[in-house]
Amino acid sequence: MRRKEIDYILLKMLESKKSLSDLNFTPGKPIQVESDGELIPVRMEPNFGKLTAFQTEIIALNLINNNRELTETLLKRGSCDFSYQLKDRVRFRVNVFSRSSKYSIAMRKLETKIPTIKELNLPEVFYQMAEEKNGLLFVTGATGVGKSTSLAALLNQINATKAYHVITLEDPIEFQHSQKKSTFNQRELATDFDTFESGLRAAMRQAPKVILVGEMRDRETINIGLAAAETGHLVVTTLHTADAGQTINRILGMFSTEEEKLIRVRLADSLKWVVSQKLLPKTGGGRIAAFEVMCTSLRVKDSILHGEKEGSSFAEIIKQGSARSMVSFDEYIIKLYETGMIEENTANAYASRKDIVGRGIDTIKSSRGEATSEIESLELDRGYRRST
Repeated sequence: MRRKEIDYILLKMLESKKSLSDLNFTPGKPIQVESDGELIPVRMEPNFGKLTAFQTEIIALNLINNNRELTETLLKRGSCDFSYQLKDRVRFRVNVFSRSSKYSIAMRKLETKIPTIKELNLPEVFYQMAEEKNGLLFVTGATGVGKSTSLAALLNQINATKAYHVITLEDPIEFQHSQKKSTFNQRELATDFDTFESGLRAAMRQAPKVILVGEMRDRETINIGLAAAETGHLVVTTLHTADAGQTINRILGMFSTEEEKLIRVRLADSLKWVVSQKLLPKTGGGRIAAFEVMCTSLRVKDSILHGEKEGSSFAEIIKQGSARSMVSFDEYIIKLYETGMIEENTANAYASRKDIVGRGIDTIKSSRGEATSEIESLELDRGYRRST
């Protein structure tokens, strides 16, 4: 199987669905694409049927294209990440990984056009975030929920409005920013720097105003990120955490007990925003994002410094922080239901606290004159007599 044949397969996969996010090659399964969160088999001529381990390995080696460093990384660590350009049509973020001595491939389709905050319908706070001068800004969530896309829209807003020097450290480069008002230098792991730690350390000597770190993976990177935020840089990054409270606890958990007190002080001083997101099934098909937003405040700083207590957990602070543009997942989900963007069963399935979302849905139903219970009527059983 040659490179041209691989490109032909990729093109046919792209043409199989109008809306797709990922391409998947797994031994024992047919060629698949992911559309609206579900894997769908792709039929083409010739029909591959179920892929063999040999076929997926050949496809993987063609994508790696004799890159010695990627090959060594795959053999030593069991996986490797890189980008792949399919002619002039589309770019992919590729992960090749081994399982039971067989290779599988996951390819994330990268958008060529960088979306705006308005086009993505992101919360208005993203415009406020783009105005920050320094500090730490996190966008968190599970893999595949659109963190990179949201960050790209944020950087695009900075690019359009600020004459800043922006350094990005990515694995791999996903969105290629044009040179607008800001000056962008985008660097890729394994090609331009060897680790996020070394790349971030070098970035502090490259006179940036904004630094994007693809992911804060370890305590060393967090440490340098805090140092960059403390010295006047705006550090924008991601973590694989479910919500704002978990984000804080994940960061603190990376450090020893002896270091914790100092890290709490540094984090309380540097943290500006934590935005977490999820993707929910949308009414009528497709998916829509739900967000949780926490910004710095005296109460947030106190909970970082001294830990969460009854009445001052991060979840409670967010719930009471609407005046400062804070919003919880549950509040956002109720709003999506109210505007008809998601169904009731979706709202309940993705709720952090089902009782809160349930009461919110009942309130909306009552205001519309809809029934809030399946029980239609109650009658007194007048024939009931207590036996003596």
